[in-house]
Parts: sequence; structure tokens; C-alpha cells
Amino acid sequence: MSTTIAAPEAQAAFPPFQEEHAMFRDTVKRFALSEIAPYAEEWDHAGIFPKELFKKAADIGMFGIRLDPAYGGAGADWWMSAAYYEGLSYSTSGGVNMAMMVQSDITLPVLDELGTAEQKAEFLKPAIAGDLIACLGVSEPGGGSDVAAMKTWAREDGGDLVIKGQKLWITNGPRADFIILGVRTGQEVHKGISLVLVPTKTRGFSVGKSIHKVGMMASDTGELFFDDVRVPKRYVLGEFNRGFYYIMHNFQGERLASALGNVYGMERGLEFAMKYGLERQAFGQPVRQFQVWKHRISEMYTEVEAARWLTYRATDLMNRGVPCVKEITMAKLFTSDLSQRVLYDCMQIFGGFGYSTEYPIGRMWRDARLHTIGAGSSEIMKEILAKQFKI
Repeated sequence: MSTTIAAPEAQAAFPPFQEEHAMFRDTVKRFALSEIAPYAEEWDHAGIFPKELFKKAADIGMFGIRLDPAYGGAGADWWMSAAYYEGLSYSTSGGVNMAMMVQSDITLPVLDELGTAEQKAEFLKPAIAGDLIACLGVSEPGGGSDVAAMKTWAREDGGDLVIKGQKLWITNGPRADFIILGVRTGQEVHKGISLVLVPTKTRGFSVGKSIHKVGMMASDTGELFFDDVRVPKRYVLGEFNRGFYYIMHNFQGERLASALGNVYGMERGLEFAMKYGLERQAFGQPVRQFQVWKHRISEMYTEVEAARWLTYRATDLMNRGVPCVKEITMAKLFTSDLSQRVLYDCMQIFGGFGYSTEYPIGRMWRDARLHTIGAGSSEIMKEILAKQFKI
């Protein structure tokens, strides 16, 4: 019995990046290099970046990549999102990238998937256009990854919901125009949570202090308060009391986006280290010519390549609609933990300059620390995998 093997030219390319992906990647890269990178250090010190950047990002299509064309989206695939994150990695600002990610992959896909036509016209369309800034309000002082512990309540009052509670660690929260808010609407642990759209101009809403962070310093992160905030029931997203399941589902896209960002961030760190390793002289030769660095850099390239293909495998499954909680969780865990070591070692090549703000590598190292916490900590990822493997 003979086996026919397809000729190389007949085999499907993987990853399936096409010309349109390359064009969008280059567009986002130019945006990152011209509109973000030159100001990254300044915005870190300020703890915020100009609000107008959202509109500029929207103008090149950053907020509607996979979303409904009827509301301004591109209706593209997850590979286009991968191209987006690769281009954005050239900004060297994890804080700005995080704020963009909240708009493009943490909030608007939820609204695109669950929203009614009226909700999409009121919130999604202007958000894709960059005229409205969105945030997701889930984490609270007593629970981040533990969504079921949510305490912010929404009681029914006629045709309205009246919301009382507090949220914490909310990126884009202090200047958001609307919030996709998780609220408790029932007593059951998992079946008593709903998602509701809350315009921030609503009476009773207020912003507490902005949080000063170790990294991601340019992202606008704060605490939000809801003191009898009244919104109409027509602002409920999806089914009443199904919010916990929607949040869990949304975590998959957020974690995949995080893994992609981790891979491309490590690539940029290696590029900086390779370049500076030739420029910096020690004991009569470039630093990277020492055997210890030749070996360490070789190991890093190998590990980043492994991280890329683990993440691309998860991207492929997600793109085809195949259940992939295990693969996404593994990619998020592996790339988050690896980024700590890779960017640490890249920073080490710079010596004292790596510890200064003169070069972006120090900022990249600080920003990467959040990867093992945000979108579910590494410890939570291991718990999820333990269940997947029935350990």
C-alpha cells in the first residue's frame, strides 16, 4: 500500500498569514513606532497617555478587527488579531498596549457577541470608531480571579436596575465612557451574575483613586464606585443571570490575546538585546560574544519559538471555533512565566543602563510582570489545567 504525500506547494500554509495580514501588521507597526514609542517614557512618568490616541488607533482599524462590519468592524479572523499584536509590540509600552487591548479584545467582542441591535448602535459603533472608551468591570477588592465572589449588587426597581458596589483594578476605568459591568442579580453563586452596560455619566457613578503600579504605568487603572446607579434593564447584555458564564467565555479571548502579546514582546526584547549586545564592549569584545551570552541567547530563542507555536496552536483552534480552554490556558501560563525570565535576561545584557529609563528594556521588563497576574494568575491557570487533565 502506498501513501500519497502532497507536494509542498499544495500543503496549507501555517500560520495562514496572507498579504492582508502583513499589510495590517505593518500599518499597526508604523503607528506604534510613530505614535507611541517616542512618548512611552514620558507617558510612564505621567501615569497616563493622551485620550486622543484612542481615536488615532480607531482610524487604522485597531478596535473592530473581528467585529461586525455593520457597526464598523472588519469581520476578520484571529490571525488578523495576531498580526495586530505583533505590530503593536513595537510600541515598547505595555501600559498603552494594555489600554488598547481592553478596547479591542476585552470589552468590544463581548458587546459584539451579546448586544442587541440597539445596544450595538448606541455603544459598539462609536467605540469601534474611537469616539467612546470602554472598560470591563469585574474585579473587586475581595476578588479578582474569583469571579463567583462578586459582591456588587443590582436590584430590580420597575424597569430599571439599581447598582451598588465597588470595582478595583479596572484598566481604562477612570476615563471610560461606558462600562460592561458584572453585577450580582441573584443569590446563586454562578447563576446569579449578570452583565450590564453602564454609561459613566450616570448619576451615582464615581471614580476613586488612580492606582500607581510597578509596571504598565501608562495605563489608566483605578477603582470605581456605584452608589445607587440606575440604568434601564434594556442595558442588560445577553441573558439575565448568565453573566458568570459570559465572563468565563470572554476570558479565553483575553488570555489568547495576552499570550500573543507575550510572544511578540519577548521577540522585541531579544531584538534590543542582540543589538545592544554588539554595541556594548567589555574586556575587549562585544558582550554578546561571551560564551555565557551566546548560550543564554540561544536558549531564549529556542524557548520563545516553542512559546510561539504553542500560542499559534491555540490561535488556530480558537479561530476555527474548536473548544480550546486547555490550549489557551497552557499558552497563557507558559508565555507569561517565560516572559519574566526572557526579559530579565535581555535587561541584564544592558548592565546598569538596563536599570535606567534611558532604554526601553527596563520598562518592558517591569510591564511583563503583570502577565502572571492579569487575565487570571499563573496559579489559576494551573488550577484550570489540573481540572483539564483530571489530576
